[in-house]
Amino acid sequence: MSIMATYAHPLSVNPLSHFALENPSRRNLKRLFLLRSVMITFMLAATLALFYLHIPLPKLPISFAVGGMLLLNLITMLRLKKSSNVNDIELLLQLLGDLTALTILFYFTGGYSNPLVWMYLLPLTVAAVALKREYAWLLTAIAVACYSALVFYYVPLSHLHMHDLAGKTLDIHLVGMWFGFIVSAGIIAFFITRIGQSLRDYDRMLATIREKSLNSERMLALGTLATSAAHELGTPLATMAVVSKELAHDLADQPEQLQQLDIMVRQILRCKEILSSITRDAGKGRADAGHGMVLREYLQEAIQRWRDTRPVTELVMTMSENTYNPLIFTDKTLTQAIQNLLDNAADASPERIMFDAAWDETVLTINIRDFGSGITEDIAKHLGKPFFTSKIEKGMGLGVYLTHTTLARYEGELSLSNHIDGGVLATVTLPLKKLKV
Repeated sequence: MSIMATYAHPLSVNPLSHFALENPSRRNLKRLFLLRSVMITFMLAATLALFYLHIPLPKLPISFAVGGMLLLNLITMLRLKKSSNVNDIELLLQLLGDLTALTILFYFTGGYSNPLVWMYLLPLTVAAVALKREYAWLLTAIAVACYSALVFYYVPLSHLHMHDLAGKTLDIHLVGMWFGFIVSAGIIAFFITRIGQSLRDYDRMLATIREKSLNSERMLALGTLATSAAHELGTPLATMAVVSKELAHDLADQPEQLQQLDIMVRQILRCKEILSSITRDAGKGRADAGHGMVLREYLQEAIQRWRDTRPVTELVMTMSENTYNPLIFTDKTLTQAIQNLLDNAADASPERIMFDAAWDETVLTINIRDFGSGITEDIAKHLGKPFFTSKIEKGMGLGVYLTHTTLARYEGELSLSNHIDGGVLATVTLPLKKLKV
């Protein structure tokens, strides 16, 4: 296989594309929207409870504060729907709006003695997580100033301390603190677990990026190796071609030996073609390195090219009778990936292998089975790693690795397992949307 041909079409999938990364400020604005919704719900529930307990409350200031937070949430919802450009300044202003609404609410409902005054901590929690240090400390200073002012300036609530409910005397302030603790514990558990999950997702994303970066480095190393090999192999192949022509002349009256020599000549020409493709195809884009062909003909051509290189091995081929036959792009690296699997199967089972291809409107599935001894659990753990081979006659250990790399570009998958009747079954699954012209 042409290593450089595979490297000439590096992984076109951006490592970040699997993780639809969202603007962090926009994501934090979503969290603020949810948190503010909880705060509004809780404040309305607490207000209704106080009215039920016949504690007179100033309706206009409370309506103004809660209405202001509702307006902020409406603006936030519209911003999230219409725009993805959210910056830290916008988030800071929204949190300042929350602190203002809370301060107005607390001023008219008991000031620092209000059992819900702990809600100042919620905007600060968002600020600590979402904003840079200077903005977080600014909001902290403003919240502390507001809380301190409420110690001296506030409208006291009448009958706040004691109330008779169902024959029991309750301290409303302590009840409010109990209820506030329950809600705050729930809010913290909800949001902190969400933040923790985001951090774990981020760690997984970084691990995937590192793996893809390592994979790219490996492919670069293989490309360098292929370039060096192409340079060094040109001369001996040319010498072998000259010698084979002289042998053909000497063996003109020996048809059996001439037939074997013809096989060798074809293999030499195949090697020269592969080496030529290294320099011819290197650096070409996908559109320059292939052409359009209907799926059935593409598979038949790929199989026939492989048969020409392995005429001794019988290949039993079955193909879907599906009348759907889409036009696909024939990337050479994909052909080589399929031929790699066929080579591995023929190495394990030189007499006969089986090839089955089936597809529908969405997925192409290829099954390649050999009749060898199968694979052990230890070998299965290492298959797909570069330079690892399970063959008795040691190969380069690159076939499965390069096949995995090529299929990944098309969001395809390769699975290797032991067939129930013996041998190895290699299954390739490819989304046709990635192959269509």
